[in-house]
Amino acid sequence: MNHKLETLFGLKFNPFTTEVPLDALYVCPRIENFLWRIENALMREGGFAMVHGDPGAGKSVVMRVLEKRLSRLATNERQIATINHPQSNIADFYRELGDQFNIALRPANRWMSFKSLRERWLEHLGQSRRRSIVLIDEAQEMSPVVLGELRLMASHCFDSQMLLCVVLAGDNRLPEKLRREDLLPLGSRIRVRLALEPATAEELRACLDHLLEAAGNAALMTEELRKTLCEHALGNHRVMMTMAGELLLSAAKQELPQLDEKLFLQNYPSPQATAKRRAAAHR
Repeated sequence: MNHKLETLFGLKFNPFTTEVPLDALYVCPRIENFLWRIENALMREGGFAMVHGDPGAGKSVVMRVLEKRLSRLATNERQIATINHPQSNIADFYRELGDQFNIALRPANRWMSFKSLRERWLEHLGQSRRRSIVLIDEAQEMSPVVLGELRLMASHCFDSQMLLCVVLAGDNRLPEKLRREDLLPLGSRIRVRLALEPATAEELRACLDHLLEAAGNAALMTEELRKTLCEHALGNHRVMMTMAGELLLSAAKQELPQLDEKLFLQNYPSPQATAKRRAAAHR
């Protein structure tokens, strides 16, 4: 973080960027319940989970926190695969899985790649009694063919045993995609779901208060400004953080000790105020 911001506001980190430390992220009760079910049920029994919502609703935050928690439970770092290129075709999808699970695969020989991965997962399951984990963000970008392949790879003994714990995260195109006829077998196997709907003003306020306290300056914003931000964020965490970040930079430029509603009106004037200024300029 810029040293001037740190010194001026007494912050340990900028609470309004995407690089907030994992330990400082706010986890609301609904997300906490979702994470608990993944840790205590899906990781032990296997299967598919899905988190979806509008852009800025907090899907990536959920996945970051989930990855950290599952990493603490994992017996080794190669138990968890994070897919970074969901748009891959089947050959590249196998290559990425092989890289994540440290297996040399030849995607041209799909049968041997399929067999090698499943043997690794079965071996791990037998040793630890825990499933290997595959986390996929932006899963709405995956092709139906790759999603179907993943479903087949994850099942064993005529679908009576799951070899993987798979968590799919995506925008609202993802559940719609899983309603396709060719993906219904996968859609029907989603055991744990989290739909991130627009947040209430109270939920946004709880998140904002938590981040300010975690950053080391709970008094950074006035009460009026907090209320205003939550009311103008349209129920979207990203919108709220973007506005708050702009206000923080504006306050730093003016060397203000605290962010208040006056600063908000300077940066986000109402349409009526803008119209008045334009009218005055043309007189």
